[in-house]
Amino acid sequence: MSSKSKLIAAISLGLMASACSTAEGLEFVGQQDPGFGEANRTTFAAMVVNPDPQYDAPMITSAAKAAAAIERYRTDQVKQPERVSTTEGISEGGGN
Repeated sequence: MSSKSKLIAAISLGLMASACSTAEGLEFVGQQDPGFGEANRTTFAAMVVNPDPQYDAPMITSAAKAAAAIERYRTDQVKQPERVSTTEGISEGGGN
């Protein structure tokens, strides 16, 4: 077989193989899934503070309690929080 006929055969084989492929489902630069990056945008939106929050019930605060807490902080008399364990220790014997 001559080199010219080999070249023609290779080109025609390439054209036939490319006719079966489609671009659907593939992502090309500039043509991406519209939902691409949605998780990142959602996480960022969750971190943004609402400048005008609306609550169902008014927040009840006590200036006297806040002042007492600040005074305890200044005098190094802070109330120690209750210690809460979030894990349980489990030990098993090695024998059967």
